[in-house]
Amino acid sequence: MRLILVFVAITYLANNRVKCSQDVMKQMTLNFAKVLDSCKKELDLPNTINKDFTNFWKEDYELTDRNTGCAIMCMSSKLELLDPNGKLHHGNTRDFAKTHGADDSMIDELISLFHKCDEAIPEHSDSCMQVLMISKCFKAGIHDLKWAPSMELILAEVLAEV
Repeated sequence: MRLILVFVAITYLANNRVKCSQDVMKQMTLNFAKVLDSCKKELDLPNTINKDFTNFWKEDYELTDRNTGCAIMCMSSKLELLDPNGKLHHGNTRDFAKTHGADDSMIDELISLFHKCDEAIPEHSDSCMQVLMISKCFKAGIHDLKWAPSMELILAEVLAEV
């Protein structure tokens, strides 16, 4: 009986961790997206990239538009998640994630995943394509962790704000 209770408790905590992580990722996505319009204007990006952002967390959706990489780089810069050299700014990234409910363990996992992707992707002469490839890797890693937020919930919140 005791073994069953331990199993139930561990299962509950694991499922709760995934749910909490999905909620954190949803909040980070919503706030990350708030600067999309200003980046689109600043870089004169086409509205076609909206499809990539609308479908970003869908597991079977393939990101292919170079402009999406440009937008992600701009958005990361505007949110001060990048240092002057274009590399991940650990302190600001930690603060951004913590503001949205991430604990230290989740933050460490996110930063580790980003670095793993950054190292796994061969250097590309086009920085927008480089960012797009890293983003695809990061997205896959988030899905592996089962932390990907529901795009339906994200869209519902975006529409509720409008």
